[in-house]
Amino acid sequence: MRDARRSSREDNRRETSLYLELNTGITDEQRAIRDVVHQFAKKRLRPVSMQLDALDADQVIAAASPLWEVFAEWYSQGNHLTFISEDAGGIGAGPVEQHIVYEELGWGAVDIGISLAVSAFPFTYAARYGTLLDRPSLHEEILAPFLEDREGKVRGCWAITEPAHGSDTLGSGLSSFRRRDAAGSCRAVKDGGDWVINGQKSSWVSNGTIATHACLFCTIDPDNGMAGGGVALMPLDLPGVSRGKPWQKIGQRGLPQGEIFFDDVRIPERYMIVDGDRYEATVEATIAGANAGMGALFTGVARAALEEAIAYSRERVQGGKIISEHQLVQHILFEMFAKVESARQLSRAAIAYNATPNPPSVEHSIASKVLCTRAAFEVSSDAIQIFGATGLTRGMLVEKFIRDARMSLIEDGVNELLGLVAGNHISKVYEID
Repeated sequence: MRDARRSSREDNRRETSLYLELNTGITDEQRAIRDVVHQFAKKRLRPVSMQLDALDADQVIAAASPLWEVFAEWYSQGNHLTFISEDAGGIGAGPVEQHIVYEELGWGAVDIGISLAVSAFPFTYAARYGTLLDRPSLHEEILAPFLEDREGKVRGCWAITEPAHGSDTLGSGLSSFRRRDAAGSCRAVKDGGDWVINGQKSSWVSNGTIATHACLFCTIDPDNGMAGGGVALMPLDLPGVSRGKPWQKIGQRGLPQGEIFFDDVRIPERYMIVDGDRYEATVEATIAGANAGMGALFTGVARAALEEAIAYSRERVQGGKIISEHQLVQHILFEMFAKVESARQLSRAAIAYNATPNPPSVEHSIASKVLCTRAAFEVSSDAIQIFGATGLTRGMLVEKFIRDARMSLIEDGVNELLGLVAGNHISKVYEID
């Protein structure tokens, strides 16, 4: 009975979402997008994410897993095409719309949200480089199956980290990026009209255990260290590709992650879309996009934690009155609120700026990722403090939020290394009058 009352209170609290939109230029269409994604996040993502959180990693990707129902629903409505350009057959959402979608996915369940978002990764590259390099085969062979899918069966991953190479793979501009002894161990070697790939990608690969296609960042010129890389698009059903077991994690348990192994995997030359000369610039552009997206996703986590804390503070009684009437609690709520609003403004601005054809601002995207993931972790921690011992209980949203947020301080580049990359950019690029 106590669990039933708690569940009822939580359902009632979630009927109203705290969201004061400070951008007075938001259109009715953008509000409608937000409402649709929010309802999907509330009714589908969050309940399924809580189910997956209690499962073993193998069960998360089993045939009977509710994860596949979420993928099917997301794809059936064409939402997987949000980040594919309109010219290439996608929706071509603008930066504000992208931020809205990211934030709502993060609000609902950031683990599944990341999985859905990264599923489009190889296909956005196929759309872009198929046009830039005049390779229609990339559209026909890689992109088309994704565009046509309405069941969630065509899924992508970004395969970059390796057992001995993590955040250093993102260290563009740093001296270590060009050290020969720091070169990646997943190598691609030219053989006639093909590339042959050998090596391993690590347990951190999001969707690594469920992806049908990869955007593979590998080494083609080890003499130039990390900078001697290449980017290949490839189906993962090719001979020589195998997978490791799903990774058991403390948080983001609804995001399948795991190793990918390449043993003499042969791909046609046309699938290698970036060579050594353009690799470092590609890494920077990728950081700019990925980190800004992470900022928006974890703004959603921070907002969700704040909402849970506000709602609980209005019903929990201590000292003869509801705790939201205590000044100390009000102060904590204000600090949480300020972090959420700051996170939203920076993450949205970073996405908007980097949507232009100008060289991306890597430092702003990194600042967004670092600030927003810190905000998610700190706001989730404050929410648990307001909940007290109840917030430490498995099955409570705030307990899951802090585990998910803790992962974010490491994934897509540990915040400390990303800060060095951004600081290096700032020290060299900024001109002071």
